[in-house]
Amino acid sequence: MKEALSLKSITCLSFVATALALARASAQVTATPAEVRAIAKEAYIYGYPLVDSYRIEHDYFVDRSAKEFKAPWNEIANIPRVFTPADTAVQTPNSDTPYSWLGLDLRTEPIVLTLPPIEKGRYFSVQFIDAYTFNFAYLGSRTTGNGGGSYLIAGPHWKGTVPKGVKKVIRSETELVLAVYRTQLFKPDDIANVKKIQAGYKVQPLSAFTNTPAPKAAPAIDFPKPLSAEGQKTSLEFFNLMSFVLQFAPTVPSEKALRARLEKIGVGPGTLDVNALSPEVKAAFEQGRADAFADFAGGIKLFDSGKLTSGDVFGTRQSLKNNYLYRWLATIGIYGNSKQEAMYPIYAVDSTGQKLDGSHKYKLRLPPGNLPPVNAFWSLTMYELPASLLVANPINRYLINSPMLPQLKRDADGGVTLLVQNESPGAELESNWLPAPKGSFNAYMRLYWPKESALNGTWKAPPMVRMQ
Repeated sequence: MKEALSLKSITCLSFVATALALARASAQVTATPAEVRAIAKEAYIYGYPLVDSYRIEHDYFVDRSAKEFKAPWNEIANIPRVFTPADTAVQTPNSDTPYSWLGLDLRTEPIVLTLPPIEKGRYFSVQFIDAYTFNFAYLGSRTTGNGGGSYLIAGPHWKGTVPKGVKKVIRSETELVLAVYRTQLFKPDDIANVKKIQAGYKVQPLSAFTNTPAPKAAPAIDFPKPLSAEGQKTSLEFFNLMSFVLQFAPTVPSEKALRARLEKIGVGPGTLDVNALSPEVKAAFEQGRADAFADFAGGIKLFDSGKLTSGDVFGTRQSLKNNYLYRWLATIGIYGNSKQEAMYPIYAVDSTGQKLDGSHKYKLRLPPGNLPPVNAFWSLTMYELPASLLVANPINRYLINSPMLPQLKRDADGGVTLLVQNESPGAELESNWLPAPKGSFNAYMRLYWPKESALNGTWKAPPMVRMQ
């Protein structure tokens, strides 16, 4: 009898707990199911870059057991090599420039970055990406030159005094920031020089830079486990993670109305318990997500037709004019540069509009005197689909770039024809071969520090022509 009463009590307690959870969830969601669907679509488009970037940063700066872990927050990780197919956390990685990675937690105090002098002619950049994935600032060859110096990076709430020795203050709208360093590698035996430059990249809290007592540290963050890249597309836990990231992204004036709408479905700084939502509301969230993906698919078609370019989707909040669909589309090559720093003509289809596939052979001809116009360098990199990662191949070649021009076979008129195919074109032409996978692929051209003729559209990327 006691046992029966105990089971009954447990059942009642479980029922009460479930009811309370549902009541809390209902309190979070103040919109009708139709409104939930519309706002969930808006939230998904707005929030996907935040959640996707959090997934990567969790691997890079939080989870020490992750294969891709780089370093703790506020400590730089220099990678003295270029990316290979073994690097899988970031889609469409550049394999031209060894990276240095730095996750900045600006809650306690600003961080000072000191750059060493770098010889003229070697391109480098430091790209600052906030939690939204906006490229909000740059240091480097194009913006600040190769002379070196110290720069202060501050969060949205800092109100301190700029110390002597700091050339510039850079402010972020969010408290967690990613800094991506790129240092040009001229050729394989140049890596020792790149390592010396990377060793000169210095990172210090402001108090260490000024040799003053450090302020009280901000509370430790309890970082939730991220979803996988696939899970972000199917799990409603997405909205919980989005709410978590928004804790570190104070509302900016242009987003007050948007953030108020998001709060009507429980999405805001903190945690939304999607598991406690009613089936009807859950269905509305899922419908909103499906609606968002329909818009995303429309954006991909614009890319494929050439009506939309990388220069349209990477940049500052001001340059994107808060176009959140464009910001989401940029996650297919997340952390890409703003067009002033680099342009990315994307080859997804051939000259007839057919999708690129390794079952065919292609050529890309660069006419004499009409190479991609850059102040730094250009490259063409291969990515297999759907993963958008570098392609393993027998010659370990993932790209062809301008430093390789002296080794490429020239056409009779002095131009260069690149051969894009799965199998080797033979020893005589192998220097011009960019290996493709057996299946679907995209190829990305990169123009680092593009000249005005590229920026204004006077220069056009040559077509990818199918040979067979």
